[in-house]
Amino acid sequence: MTNPRTLAAFVHDLVAAALAWMLAFWLRFNFDVPAEFAQSAAYSLLWVLPLFGSLFFAFGLYRGLWRFASLSDLQHILSAVLTGAVLTMVAVVFLGLGPIPRSVLVLHPLLLALVMGGSRFAYRSWKEHRLYGPAKMRGQPVLVLGAGEAADSLLRELNRSGLWYAVALVDDNPAKVGRRLRGLPVFGPLANVPEVAEKYGVKHVVMALPGAKSGERRRVAELAAVAGLTVMTMPSYDDLLAGRLSVSSIRRVELEDLLGRDAVSLDDAGLHELLTGRVVLVSGAGGSIGSELCRQIARFEPSRLVLLEASEFALYRIDDELKQSFPKLDCGCWAGDVRDAERVAEILAAEQPAVVFHAAAYKHVPLMEHANAWQAVRTNALGTVTLARAAQQAGVDKFVLISTDKAVNPTNVMGASKRLAERLCRATQAAGGTRFITVRFGNVLGSNGSVIPKFREQISRGGPVTVTHPDIVRYFMTIPEAAQLVLQAGWMGQGGEIFVLDMGEPVKIVDLARDMIRLSGFSEDEIQLEFTGLRPGEKLYEELLADDEATLPTPHPKLRIAKLADSMSDLEFQELLGWLAPSVREAAAVKVGLQRFVPEYVMN
Repeated sequence: MTNPRTLAAFVHDLVAAALAWMLAFWLRFNFDVPAEFAQSAAYSLLWVLPLFGSLFFAFGLYRGLWRFASLSDLQHILSAVLTGAVLTMVAVVFLGLGPIPRSVLVLHPLLLALVMGGSRFAYRSWKEHRLYGPAKMRGQPVLVLGAGEAADSLLRELNRSGLWYAVALVDDNPAKVGRRLRGLPVFGPLANVPEVAEKYGVKHVVMALPGAKSGERRRVAELAAVAGLTVMTMPSYDDLLAGRLSVSSIRRVELEDLLGRDAVSLDDAGLHELLTGRVVLVSGAGGSIGSELCRQIARFEPSRLVLLEASEFALYRIDDELKQSFPKLDCGCWAGDVRDAERVAEILAAEQPAVVFHAAAYKHVPLMEHANAWQAVRTNALGTVTLARAAQQAGVDKFVLISTDKAVNPTNVMGASKRLAERLCRATQAAGGTRFITVRFGNVLGSNGSVIPKFREQISRGGPVTVTHPDIVRYFMTIPEAAQLVLQAGWMGQGGEIFVLDMGEPVKIVDLARDMIRLSGFSEDEIQLEFTGLRPGEKLYEELLADDEATLPTPHPKLRIAKLADSMSDLEFQELLGWLAPSVREAAAVKVGLQRFVPEYVMN
């Protein structure tokens, strides 16, 4: 009772209880209360008010703030009032406290609940209007796409914002069209977005469709972009459930939103078995995939996470991020090159990891095709076998190699070097020792050196946006999805497998470029598209399986196992190690050697 606001609220509720009690008598007798009953009404307040006052506190009516009154507060009020009504009835019937008409015992709780609940919600409405109403800052009008629970949450936040205010909603569900949500009309279908936007004079739309498939989001975004509207989106369902929705979290739609894929279902129990309480090492820990692997692994609380990275800055950056996000995580930071056998052996002997994820690699196709060809082979192939053999010597349980779709029927040095790494891992496999597992997937959205950041930069400079060929297509997945599936494959693998990730449907790069131009608020007249021709070693189409391979399903719908026909003899393995030994080779000699050890490699 020391809080003045609590005291004021308590006094208000006592006054409400008294007024509702007297009003119940007045209504019972049509505002002409006989003297006997008037006296009874006044005397009975001496025990009715203490009874209800005690119940108000017992049911926690003063723990919340009126400004944020909600259905939960109304439930507490109803519980307190109904309990009081029952106790009042018991007192009148069994204790003979009266005379009090039975109709009063029914009218009083109804009137009291109405007064207490109504005053709280009236105060909240007045407060929100005063803080967020039109007199403060109206902001810009927006059209909300979707009329479900997400849209309802969004409208509630927009009502408090001085940045935006919603004018209407558009939804594909015929049952919702013509209805109202928070007082706003619902139109449909979504194909009518341009017409509705023109009717209300809006230039911005917000997609409140967190559960929609990527195809539906893409269709809606294209409709809005073609109409010259700025397309924004709200967070995912995970963010909504976690309470992370705010107006500040509404942002412009990015290409990643339109290419987003279904959430990955992980076997958490299996991954805990693989990672929790164990020492895990990630090579290339500062790269796109390596750093995401570190984030995902940290969630499973390994006893120690060992970061191996050649770049000092990349190592510092991921270590600093992990310290901020996972302060209890024990991290080991090692600067080193996976080609350095002595350094690698030193690290594994010191850390004794149980699981190794090998993500260190050179992966940029044109850069690795000529002057850097031998460096690509030594890093991707020699680095892999160096780390693999050290892992074997250190007694590592599982070794997971991150490979690429460019290793299938390779036409470039980078792809051939990764195919060579796959063969070396399989050849290193020995019965009863370290289990070597390979995971192969295509491009990841937003990774270092990928096409999307390049397009974004070109658009920011005013164009042109360069595409190598109008027919070039690629598979895409998000970095978190790729990392999660790598972990899942690492747990499922028993040694010698090559897991192939479900990459979905291939996407034409020129379509990506056009989408990014539109989503950035430009037309192709303003930002030109330019075709530059295929780069050295580049293919029109990437493949996930070689011609002589077949796949088998796994318990996970997004993972399949490639069954390879090739094998490497001990003699070939030793010859290959000898070929990898020199520190310098000319690009032409590198390609000739690759053709020998990777039979499916075809030089451009």
